Amino acid sequence: MGYKVAVVGATGAVGREMIKIIEQRNFPVSELKLLASSRSKGKEIEFRGESIKVEELNETTIKGSDVYLFSAGASISRQFAPLAAKSGVVIDNSSAFRMEPDVPLVVPEVNAEEALKHNGIIANPNCSTIQMVVALYPLHLKFKIKKIIVATYQSVSGTGQKAINELERQVRAWVSDGVPEAEVYPYPIAFNLIPRIDVVQDNLYTKEEMKMVAETRKIMRAPEILVCATCVRVPVFRCHSEAVTVEFSVYASLDEVRRVLENAPGVKVMDDPFNDIYPTPLELAHTDDVYVGRIREPLVFENGVSLWIVADNLRKGAALNAVQIAEYLHLKQAL
Repeated sequence: MGYKVAVVGATGAVGREMIKIIEQRNFPVSELKLLASSRSKGKEIEFRGESIKVEELNETTIKGSDVYLFSAGASISRQFAPLAAKSGVVIDNSSAFRMEPDVPLVVPEVNAEEALKHNGIIANPNCSTIQMVVALYPLHLKFKIKKIIVATYQSVSGTGQKAINELERQVRAWVSDGVPEAEVYPYPIAFNLIPRIDVVQDNLYTKEEMKMVAETRKIMRAPEILVCATCVRVPVFRCHSEAVTVEFSVYASLDEVRRVLENAPGVKVMDDPFNDIYPTPLELAHTDDVYVGRIREPLVFENGVSLWIVADNLRKGAALNAVQIAEYLHLKQAL
């Protein structure tokens, strides 16, 4: 048995990762359609030893597939996802539908069963939210989280291929005593940090930060949790990192926290700081798990824990999570 699968935004960083993951995990595909803008029409991408030509996304080519993996931006999703949903199930990586009440927002390790409640569209959460809730949800089940304070260190691949190219170009400019011109970001990102991701809102938090607030509550089914996020772009190609401090409703020893994390689905613990064992983005690029280290007692909460969390934002933070949702629907015979 195989499904007709369409990848929308196939030539982007996440779209290409989706294609790789479908192949690597042997998702049952009978036909793969690659869709993108007119600029990418005719490009070829390898899949299972064959070259597949990219087609232009339009109202005709969007029809006829069983599973749609969207990663083409919110405006494209709003235009084409409802059309695609007439043919099959849409798993959308953009922000277009995440907070719609009738659209499931799914991280399979946390709330996979929500995917079965879809009306044609399932939303993939924000990359930073995904890795955080994978690590925190098992702790919430055991100790009930009251507050989350998080600072993210987000790689340029979260912005897309243009940002990846810009970081590389700026590094080369620095090395050769050139001028690192900024086009994608308001300032050069090479050897720099930019503490603003997405648009600043009226409350002075950015849209990215408020996504983490709202999405965490929805995914974890815990509207009472207080979340304070600061999102920062850093000169790293792949993997987002997060410094997270949480307050629990009850006391939990560090040994208890470690045991919960060591048994949590999709989580790997790397925590021996005396021997420099902790997650770093450079070594964990192209991996699928959420890695946790620097587990320690917070100095601001009586009950809680502080953590360092790293995951590949193109894989678990985007493409892998979407494919895992499709795998769950396949397992439940819901495709």
